Amino acid sequence: MTDQAAWVPPEVDPSIPSIARAYDYMLGGAHNFTADRQLAEQAEKAVPGSRQIARLNRSFLARAVRVLVESGVRQFLDIGSGVPTVGNVHEIAQRSAPESRVLYVDKDPIAVAHSQLILAGNENADVLREDLRNPEAILESRQAKRLLDLDEPVAVLMVMMLHWVPEQDDPYGLVGRYRDAICPGSYLAISHVTADQRQDQISEAADVIQRAKSPDQLAYRTHAQVVRLFEGMELLDPGVVGCGLWRTGGSGDFADEPDLNSHVYAGVARKP
Repeated sequence: MTDQAAWVPPEVDPSIPSIARAYDYMLGGAHNFTADRQLAEQAEKAVPGSRQIARLNRSFLARAVRVLVESGVRQFLDIGSGVPTVGNVHEIAQRSAPESRVLYVDKDPIAVAHSQLILAGNENADVLREDLRNPEAILESRQAKRLLDLDEPVAVLMVMMLHWVPEQDDPYGLVGRYRDAICPGSYLAISHVTADQRQDQISEAADVIQRAKSPDQLAYRTHAQVVRLFEGMELLDPGVVGCGLWRTGGSGDFADEPDLNSHVYAGVARKP
């Protein structure tokens, strides 16, 4: 692969790292550039085990989707879905319930372009290029109107997304706008980076991202702050815990090194 590959949209500057593409690299994907890989490697040096943490988070997403399907959810809004990789939401949901409808949302043009390729021919899934901070634009989009009925339960997924929203952008109010738009019986799933376990290392990772001049900057939060993001919702057991501790079912769901399981908090909640 070269940084001038044919799959690169013309508006993309390969010299500017993308969090979505760095995450793709951590998960073993191929749709990333030198700048993305350098950022991921520097993050791994700052926080040893970052690749495993990324995989633990991906495993949480899969478990959450399965739980939601078992709870009767057939509509999913995956915001900040990233570059497609193994275990996408539509694959997991439609495997158990083929009628499940999924709308992916991401602002990264490469994530959107590859989602379009993967979803070609799937009438029950689509992708929208939009920013998390524009809930009305997302919910009023042509894709949302086709796939989502907001009068029926929908699961909003914000996995590894809200720590890119700084306090000045009011992440709590932002989540509230999505919560208010969905009907009772709907769900919200969140995973979020914290520095509660390794303050120095996570702070260094935030500095690495800042020095890389990525347009997205890390705003890690405490357990209490992550719980606050679920305000107005009823948390499912076991509440907000490390993503490697949320309803684990097998060895691939958690790390042997205990503190790696809790670098990312995760939870799923239901709107009463």
